[in-house]
Amino acid sequence: MSRNEDLIVGLDIGTTKICAVVGTRTEKGVDVIGIGMTPSRGLRKGVVVDIDSTVESIKAAVEEAELMADCEISSAYVGIAGGHIRGFNSHGVVAVKDREVRESDVKRVIDAAKAVAIPMDREVIHVLPQEFIVDDQDGVREPLGMSGIRLEGKIHIVTAAVTSAQNLVKCANRAGLNVIDIVLEPLASAEAVLTRDERDLGVCLIDIGGGTTDIAVFGDGSIKHTSVLSLGGYHLTNDIAIGLRTPFDEAERIKKKYGVAAARFLSADDYIAVPSVGGRQPHEISRKFLCEIIEPRLEEILVLARNELVKAGLQGKIPCGVAITGGSAALEGITDLAEEVFEAPVRCGVPCNIGGLQDVVQSPMYATGVGLILYGFHQNRNRSQKQFRIRDESIFGRVKQRMRDWFYGEFE
Repeated sequence: MSRNEDLIVGLDIGTTKICAVVGTRTEKGVDVIGIGMTPSRGLRKGVVVDIDSTVESIKAAVEEAELMADCEISSAYVGIAGGHIRGFNSHGVVAVKDREVRESDVKRVIDAAKAVAIPMDREVIHVLPQEFIVDDQDGVREPLGMSGIRLEGKIHIVTAAVTSAQNLVKCANRAGLNVIDIVLEPLASAEAVLTRDERDLGVCLIDIGGGTTDIAVFGDGSIKHTSVLSLGGYHLTNDIAIGLRTPFDEAERIKKKYGVAAARFLSADDYIAVPSVGGRQPHEISRKFLCEIIEPRLEEILVLARNELVKAGLQGKIPCGVAITGGSAALEGITDLAEEVFEAPVRCGVPCNIGGLQDVVQSPMYATGVGLILYGFHQNRNRSQKQFRIRDESIFGRVKQRMRDWFYGEFE
């Protein structure tokens, strides 16, 4: 049995599937040693709508991962997505004490950048530094030890609805898991599929999940933009179920086995058998007709993602193009369709830079799960694990903590 202190567990709670990935720390990085996957029954568009069903699905996925990894799972990093996610950039400025940037100065400038009005029904999930400016020197990634009198910081803040985050944590807790942290899913996927060169030059990651499509843009080694679309693979399957008059589970099977992103790649004389509903006899349809159902919806998702880039002013700032991941990225021909939409190079992103069961997770559907354990590995190399807590409801407690931070910052 693996030692629990060496384990890192990622829990991808998605709309169509729940995936638990177990990794263990090694001298070279992280090895994947266990995977558990079950259908998700309690979520819609990335948000929990049935706690009991979600808990049962989590338990089943975790038990399967425990059996494969021969270990006991007690805590996990949990991915979060959904239309309630909001990301925005912020900026802060402070004076440098003693004319040399110290850790307390970096903390103060980040706190200054975080000092924006956030509604009480929203929770800050991530505060991600983009760059620092020391006096007039911009593009600084690590300002510690630099000389200067003025420190500026640019950050990206990601927020989520408090209730949605609470429900995710509650489901994991009821399944017997402590939540170390909740992680925005495109950030986790980026850990698994993007290279350092792509992050530096500029790249757009599009994670087409079951109920949502997550977008993250990177440049100069940091995050530039995040957004979530409330469309995903579920909508492709639903269109197929309605268009072919077949049960939803059969539509999902047909999509995975016969689906192609662009109908022009198929001939009209290629037929497939489609089960019917209500006890009727199966019927045959052209495979090209199936793909004529898939293509418009998939193109809609890609066009909406491109519009997000245009809205953020980042369309011309992704020299490395687009990396598409998530379950729907496995559709044949999706990169060709995406290249037409984005007018940029496109590749399919699969997990890399891992050991162990690498051949098993070489699929875009495992990008978030593997990314979560890589995120946990990078976060915990220099700090101990702690249980994630949703925003403290006590206003007095928050004010007291802020005063304590200010007092010790002044007299360090």
